[in-house]
Amino acid sequence: MELILQTIANGLIASAFYAIIAVGLSLTFGVMNTVNYAHGEFYMIGAYTVWQLYAIHHWPFFLAVGIATILVGLLGIIVERIIFRPVRGKALSSFIISVGMVFIIQVFVARMWGVGHVKPVPAVFKGALDIFGVTIGWQRVIILPSAVIVFLGFFYFLRNSKWGRALRAVALDSEAASLYGINVNKCAAIALGIGSAMAGLAGALMAPIMSVTPYMGHSVIWTCFVVVIVGGAGNIKGTIIAALVFGYLNTIVSTIFDSTVASIVSSVFMLTFLSIRPQGILGYAEK
Repeated sequence: MELILQTIANGLIASAFYAIIAVGLSLTFGVMNTVNYAHGEFYMIGAYTVWQLYAIHHWPFFLAVGIATILVGLLGIIVERIIFRPVRGKALSSFIISVGMVFIIQVFVARMWGVGHVKPVPAVFKGALDIFGVTIGWQRVIILPSAVIVFLGFFYFLRNSKWGRALRAVALDSEAASLYGINVNKCAAIALGIGSAMAGLAGALMAPIMSVTPYMGHSVIWTCFVVVIVGGAGNIKGTIIAALVFGYLNTIVSTIFDSTVASIVSSVFMLTFLSIRPQGILGYAEK
């Protein structure tokens, strides 16, 4: 019974982690119709920012997390303006460019801070939460309330703000939105900025838990793509549901076998699911 409860708790934390990253990726795709393969590198930059500010310069942890989130969000806005905007509407070109960004960012970080040496980030919260025989480190526990706060603020922004409604309109039909006077370019910049900020936040929160290296983005980007595709590309609610599914799927398989088998099972599940429902969990079939 304790193993079941422990797996449920671990799966919930993993789902919250995947949701924070994948929702940002889904938002970017929905508004820009662009696959940003460098999303994992934005996650990595968030982790490196916390390592630099918190572990090296001893700034308060949550201040470092906030700066990392804002910094990566601003980077996303710059990248949209300089790199993605000129190739908007060209799916293959934007994908190739984002793959090139992966190598550029990785090489830059490796040259700046070295490769092969894990950057240690000390845990902020010592000890663990122990309830009903379930033990979870406090450093991992904070991911769950952080995800809840982020999504409450995110959905409030989408539903109640001018630019949130504009993002939803552009995601539904960018041409019709532009005819109604919505600035599609600004919406694309906001979408990539918010999506990148979410990736940076996830990396910042996970820095004390995961190994901080120039290649840490590889460990999450494939799972995030799977989550977005199964949830219905560009569908935020579907992405959150898919994050729950794969968070628990990966946790259960990893508990029984290992993380490599979990990745294989996730990929097989995605292919099987899409063969039955190609539009994803909450996506819409094309007519």
